[in-house]
This record gives sequence, C-alpha cells and structure tokens, in this order.
Amino acid sequence: MKITGARVIVCCPGRNFVTLKIETDTGLTGLGDASLNGRELAVASYLTEHVLPLLIGRDATRIEDMWQYLYRGAYWRRGPVTMSAIAAVDTALWDLKAKEAGMPLYQLLGGASRERVLVYAHANGRDIAETVDEVHRHAALGYRAIRAQSGVPGLDKVYGVATDGKPYEPATKGLPAEQDWDSSRYLRHAPKLFEAVRDAVGPDYELLHDVHHRLTPIEAARLGKDLEPYRLFWMEDPTPAENQEAFRLIRQHTTTPLAVGEIFNTVWDCKGLIENQLIDFIRTTVVHAGGITHLRRIADLAALYQVRTGSHGATDLSPVCMGAALHFDLWVPNFGIQEHMPHNEATDEVFPHAYRYEAGFMHPGEAPGHGVEIDEKLAAKYPYERAYLPVNRLQRDGALWDW
Repeated sequence: MKITGARVIVCCPGRNFVTLKIETDTGLTGLGDASLNGRELAVASYLTEHVLPLLIGRDATRIEDMWQYLYRGAYWRRGPVTMSAIAAVDTALWDLKAKEAGMPLYQLLGGASRERVLVYAHANGRDIAETVDEVHRHAALGYRAIRAQSGVPGLDKVYGVATDGKPYEPATKGLPAEQDWDSSRYLRHAPKLFEAVRDAVGPDYELLHDVHHRLTPIEAARLGKDLEPYRLFWMEDPTPAENQEAFRLIRQHTTTPLAVGEIFNTVWDCKGLIENQLIDFIRTTVVHAGGITHLRRIADLAALYQVRTGSHGATDLSPVCMGAALHFDLWVPNFGIQEHMPHNEATDEVFPHAYRYEAGFMHPGEAPGHGVEIDEKLAAKYPYERAYLPVNRLQRDGALWDW
C-alpha cells in the first residue's frame, strides 16, 4: 500500500483543527489529528513544508519505520510542534492499516481489554452553588466521574469557568486574554468546593480537579492534604512538571492521587515521574505525544509501575484524536479514565464518527480504522481564525504566572 498523496486541512467549526489526510494507491485514506491549541499553523506548516514531501511513494504499512524516520531522522527532536506532526502521520497510518485489515483499530492493537471506556465530564460554575448544580446535571446525564471547577471569590476570571453561558473554551480570538491569579485565595476556596460537592453527591461518584500548574510544590502538597477527606479520583497538574522532583515533595505530604502529562510530548518527559512512582495517572495524548506508536511505549512503561492512563480529551483535540484515543483506551491494559468534553454540533458534522457515549462510558465503535472521517466541503465553510490561550498574572503585582 503506497502513499500517493497527503494534504493538510485546517478548519474552524467553532475552534481550530488541523487534520492530515493520507491517500494511497488502494483508494483507502487515513486521517490524523495535528491540532495544537493556539499554535495550529505552526504544525500545519511543519507538515506541509517538511513532512508531506517525505511521505509520497513510501509504504503506508511500515508504521514503526515511518515513526523512526520522522523522529530520529529529523535530528531536531521532540517538542509539541514536531511531535504533533509525527502523531498526525502515525494516527493516519494506523487508520489505514486497520481499514486495510477490515477491522476497528482496537482489534489491530491486540483486542479489547474492557467492554467500555469510563469517561469524566466537566462541571464548571461561577461559584460553589453553580458548580454543584452542574455536577448534578452531569450526574443526570449518566456520568459517574466528574471534574469540578469553580470561580474563586475575589478573582475575575478563573480557569475552567465559562463567563457567557456556553461550554468553556479558553482560546479567544485576537490577542491573548490576561487573567488574574491569587494562590492564597484559591487554596482557601478549593477545599470548600469539594466539601460541598461531596456532600451533594455522596461517596459513589468519582471527583476530579485540575489545578492547571498554578501552585508551588509545597502549596500543592497542602492542597492535596486538605482534599484528602473528599477522596478525589485525582488532583491534576498541581505544579509545573518541568521540575519532576517537585512531585516527590508533594507525594511525601499527601495521599491524594496525582495526574499529569497533557502537555508532555515524549516518554522522556514523564520517565522519572513514572519510574519513581511520583504520579498515579499519565495524561499524555495521541496527538501531542507522537501518536499511537509512542503512546503505547509510554503506557507500557507506566504499567510496570502501576501508573494508569488518563488521556487529555478536551475540545482542543479534534474528533479524529478522540476516536483514536478511545480505540487506545479500549485496548490498553492499564487504562484509568478518559476525559470527555463533547464537541459542538458543527464539529460533529465536519467530523462524522463511529464513537458513542452512553451512561458515563464511551465506545469507539466497530467501523474499520479509528472510525472518524472528515467532510472536506463542509470543513471549507469554516476557515481558520487565529486564537490564543490566555496568560496569567498575579493579582498582587502583575507578575506573569503559569496559566
């Protein structure tokens, strides 16, 4: 099966997506997601200018060789742009190979390890009462695992909280929005949020929370300790993970499970965290961690240390990534949970898919490949719109902080 053509499709049905489509001499096509929130055109250019010319005429079935060729052959390795581009090619090739075999991707990976994939929803509110209402709403939709985020008294804008009544989407048109932050206010508020949520739903629901890299290691340790009575499923991204030793300090002070990794690009970003058992869940994604081929390596290393997967799955990733992730989730032995933010109607129309949600779980479907396609004519009606993620500044003095 020879590659005869490849092109990059950029569209914005509510938010920007970058899709790679590979064509072959058999008539089969494969899709890969290359979306990188706020830097989409950097990946599109990397693919168009540097990767696509290398694909034509190559054997589409040699997935491992292609991965090595694009990673080791480029010399300038790693980083979100390079790894998202490699992921797009890798995902498209797995899609092609499964289609050629006439089977859903999870079967090609080795078959299902479970019947369905546990997912968690996002419950966001401007205050605690509104967040509790959102938790109840998602519970009524069947979710058994729910991430809770709330506005913080005294702060105008807080991560995870929508201000216009629409589903939360941090990327904004124009220049980056600037938000304020105060760790002391947040540390006083977060335990109150989870006391209210746990009281409202009882012990049978899994509760999650995203700190979004905002705290110092000792602050994160204190928050984890304060949240222990509410039995969180995980506390996500408590501190910037570039300093992997920081998680050792957090681990020494709390038994709240720790999750990290949505911005990681290779196994080298999480190797120490996993080997030293400093985290409980690794959140690397298909698109930002080099595709299914490399994500398998990360999951295999994690399995040796009883670390489970919990892949990022927000709407900044296209349905192509969600479809591939669900096939991976159904197969991977050390699966933990999958993030689920439903895409808007326009996105679902541009990317028809076989995966489905039912009562707190998802399934990738039985279509050959990863089960996601693209309507190119419809995609063309949604041209790219430049958008940026926000930046964060400390409320007290305006110094730039981690968003």
